[in-house]
Amino acid sequence: MTIKPLADKVLLAQVEAEETTASGLFIAASAQEKPEFMTVAAVGPGTDENPMTVKVGDKVIITKYSGTDVKVDGDEYTIASVKDILAVIE
Repeated sequence: MTIKPLADKVLLAQVEAEETTASGLFIAASAQEKPEFMTVAAVGPGTDENPMTVKVGDKVIITKYSGTDVKVDGDEYTIASVKDILAVIE
């Protein structure tokens, strides 16, 4: 199945959450936070108010509680507005 974002939406692939702390302790899956660093998997065409400023493959930082989480064919994604992206990591 293919997901194609509409308007100013961006499909973001989730980065694996840290499973251990810096000191080596394991973090339970229920206690792991949603990652704020993500990779752009697909982009919509943008709108006049919110033009598309990222492209597929960009690594980005998003706001903490933004977007809608979806699971497709076993892979987890977040669909968010381009305005929820705070920065591109270079």
